[in-house]
Amino acid sequence: MSNRNRGKNTGDDTLFGSEKQLEKMKSAVQDMQYLLSRNYAEKASSELAGNHYRLKTRQIQAVRGASASETQLQNRKSKQLKISELKTKTIYLDGFNVLILLESLLSGAYIFEGTDGCFRDLSGVFGTYKRVNQTQEAIELVASFFHKSHAEKLIWIFDKPVSNSGRIKQIIMDFAIENNLNWNVELEFNPDKFLAENAEIVISSDAWILDHCKSWFNLIEYLIQEENLSANVIKMC
Repeated sequence: MSNRNRGKNTGDDTLFGSEKQLEKMKSAVQDMQYLLSRNYAEKASSELAGNHYRLKTRQIQAVRGASASETQLQNRKSKQLKISELKTKTIYLDGFNVLILLESLLSGAYIFEGTDGCFRDLSGVFGTYKRVNQTQEAIELVASFFHKSHAEKLIWIFDKPVSNSGRIKQIIMDFAIENNLNWNVELEFNPDKFLAENAEIVISSDAWILDHCKSWFNLIEYLIQEENLSANVIKMC
C-alpha cells in the first residue's frame, strides 16, 4: 500500500475555507441554475458566473458540479429511491465515480453538496487509477451499505480504457469472495451509456447518468448519515 491519498490540494483552504468565498460560490450556483433553466450551455453558464464572481478554476469546477436546471432537478428527484426500495434488487454502481469520491471524503478533501442533493469532489481519473490509503475503507463502506440495504446483488462498473481498472476489479472481487458478497465487477468501454441503458437502479453522482438513468440511490448521503462519517462538506445551495 502506498502513502497516497486524495486529500486537499494546496490552496483549497483559501478557496473553500472562508464564508466570503462560500457566499460567492453559492451565488454563482444560483446564477447558473437561472441560466441553465433557460437553456444556456453549461460551459458558457459556468464561465459567465465564474467571471462575474471572480472565481478561480477549482471554484468554478465545484460550482459547475453543484449546478443543474430546474428541469434536471425535478427529473432527478422523481427518480431517487429510498434504501427500503433496494431490498432484493440488483444495483449497478458507477465504480470510479463512487470509489474516488469516497476516497476523497475519507482523505479529508472538500466535498460539495449540490442543488440535487448529490455529493461531488474535485478529483478524477486522468487515464490511470491509483489505489490510495483509503481504498480499502471505501470498499468496506460499500459492503456495509450492501448488507443493510438487503439488495440481492451489486454490480460495479468500471471504465475499461482506464489503466489499472483490471487491478481494482481483482481487488474488489477478492474482497467479495472473502466476505461472501454477491458482487460482480464488469469493465465497460462506455460505462455512462451502459449504466443509463442497462441498469434499473444506479449509484452515481455523475450528472449525465442521473439525467438519463431509470432510477438512482444517493449512496454518499446515506453513508455520511448512517456511518456518521466525518467529512469536509460544503453545501452549495
